[in-house]
Amino acid sequence: MHSLSTILPRGRRKQCVLLLGLFVLYYLGVFAMLFQTSIINFNYPLHEPVDAYVKYWLDNKYPIREPINIYNYSFIHSPSGKCAVDADSKLRLVYLVKSAAPHFHRREAIRKSWGFEKRFSDVEVRTIFILGVPDDSTTQQKINEESSKTGDIVQADFRDNYFNNTVKTMTAISWALKYCSLSKFYFFSDDDMYVSTKNAIRFTRNPLNYPRYLEEEIASIIAKKEKMRGPLTAANDSRSLNRSLKQIVDIDLPDDAELYAGYVFASSRPHRHQSSKWYLPLAEYPYDFFPPYVTAGSYILSNVVLQKFYYASFYVKNFRFDDIYLGILAKKMNIVPLHSEEFFFYKKPYDVFGYRYVVASHGYSDPAELLTVWEQQKSAGNA
Repeated sequence: MHSLSTILPRGRRKQCVLLLGLFVLYYLGVFAMLFQTSIINFNYPLHEPVDAYVKYWLDNKYPIREPINIYNYSFIHSPSGKCAVDADSKLRLVYLVKSAAPHFHRREAIRKSWGFEKRFSDVEVRTIFILGVPDDSTTQQKINEESSKTGDIVQADFRDNYFNNTVKTMTAISWALKYCSLSKFYFFSDDDMYVSTKNAIRFTRNPLNYPRYLEEEIASIIAKKEKMRGPLTAANDSRSLNRSLKQIVDIDLPDDAELYAGYVFASSRPHRHQSSKWYLPLAEYPYDFFPPYVTAGSYILSNVVLQKFYYASFYVKNFRFDDIYLGILAKKMNIVPLHSEEFFFYKKPYDVFGYRYVVASHGYSDPAELLTVWEQQKSAGNA
């Protein structure tokens, strides 16, 4: 068998090696990285401020600038009355679960666990599953039957695949503003997550200090009671402690608070090597870093942020990775994402006590495992 050195002259061999080396560098994205633009000069299109246009929309006015990007998909299934509540009640939390069309068993497990809407009698919660259109008519027929039975499916006429996740997210936001606009918070989740509704609610009450505020306040209350115990009876002391604990729970964010929270990547880089599932050419995204963003598996938006993201998207070019797109919208609107260590973009190793403050953890694609963990956490008072 002849080697390259015996077939080609030395000069040609050098040329071949050089060309091969250049191709490898190109394939690995080295040249692309050399020509990236600094994030300091971030100016993703539109190449102009968008917050003034958003304010027009929020004030029910129409800005002079025409939108450049409308996620205008038709709904196949849309439970428009899903978020109705009694006159004396207020919707606290809406789960918007991005679910792949064929994941029937995952959706059913969520309904029986953290998506169960009657988990707490004094807190109004709703669960909605967001779907696109599957590739086959059999799956679609099963979705039609599921929707008729459960009344919690929102399906729009876009193709249900990974690179339409931004479309799916913005469809969820659009639907929520049209049919479910009065909730205080919106919890976005993938369908392979463990979530604690109890902890999600506690997080929204004091997100800057969660879970520290629970431990610090309870410890402080107990210490004060011990110091003042004197002739107090155990029963009186217990009632006093319970009243103090209720005061902790009763704290809350104002209605106009800007909350965009979850596990934050503060300085993530785009993938330039072409073998990556997340490969980005310079033409699509020229900057060396992404703006800070919350990973897409689970995150919480307050009502005002949901509105601002929706209207900002009219003037911000689509980006195929949904979590990064929301980070771009946040940067455009000067909204700072809030990081919490209790949102896990990976699967947190499980033990009953270790999950006591977990808001969400990735890695629960097995419906049986999700149900088991959720039941254990419910029994432990953590879910």
